[in-house]
Amino acid sequence: MNGESVIFGVLNIAFVLLISPFFMMVIKRVKARVQCRTGPHLLQGYYNLAKLFTKETLYSEYAGFISRIAPYATLSILLVAALQIPLFWIPGEELITANILVFLYLLVAGRLLIALLGLDTASTFGGMGSSREMSLSAVFEPVTVIVCAALVYVMGSFSIHEIFRTAHAMFPVFSPTVFLLSVPLFILIIVETGRVPVDNPETHLELTMVHEGMLLDTSGRNLALFELSQAVKQTLLMTILINVVFPVGIALDLSIPACILGAVLFVVKGTILCVIIGFFESAYAKMRLFQIPNFFMIAFFFSILTIFIEVIL
Repeated sequence: MNGESVIFGVLNIAFVLLISPFFMMVIKRVKARVQCRTGPHLLQGYYNLAKLFTKETLYSEYAGFISRIAPYATLSILLVAALQIPLFWIPGEELITANILVFLYLLVAGRLLIALLGLDTASTFGGMGSSREMSLSAVFEPVTVIVCAALVYVMGSFSIHEIFRTAHAMFPVFSPTVFLLSVPLFILIIVETGRVPVDNPETHLELTMVHEGMLLDTSGRNLALFELSQAVKQTLLMTILINVVFPVGIALDLSIPACILGAVLFVVKGTILCVIIGFFESAYAKMRLFQIPNFFMIAFFFSILTIFIEVIL
């Protein structure tokens, strides 16, 4: 490990922690505007986290050690995942680049911890949420592998850093395979973050919730850590789509002007993507549980089509 890798780690983690709550609020604000409501302030996410960190943390009388370590472990796993995904600056080639398979395993580990948390509290809703989460994961995780396989096949590397470099080199030449990849990558964001039509992160109705059901017995600092983890996860998945489809502005060298420009442009691109997600959620209703795999198959179809077209071309 050299000095540049340390700088990359510090900057990437600090930036993703700083910007993630903002992106969550942009989506909520857009959805509220579509529904003719004012919606929350764009800084409301930071206020909510600050308030939750000051609240008392309560545990179920049946809760074990999972309930105590899961919030910290989940956020730690996602921060390690943040080291795999360059947001606004791709470090030099002499660094050990991240592997997309490692990133996927980290996402699975975080999901497993939250599912165990839902069971650890001995809550009926928590157990139901964990059961639904694992059932959907069994269906979608193979699709996620196919989506990433299509991305690796088109870009010619398992390294996320190299994937972003290749996308930057290809831009702005139109590539039909990259255009097709944007569809499954967008669906990946919706599914992995539990957004409409797969799940509704703003509801607590026992008949519809999946992710929220596992966190019903979580409070105070632990709830703040989980909400921050979910925001970080969303930002990382958005980064893959942004830096593959529209990588303009990403810094390729360690210079202050390039990094500042890359960070500013990333915020702009991320905000635009959040607006699109907000409109997408507002246009669709929550799907019934047994209809959700049909939504997954769209990502599977476009991934296979991408590989097929890449082979032909």
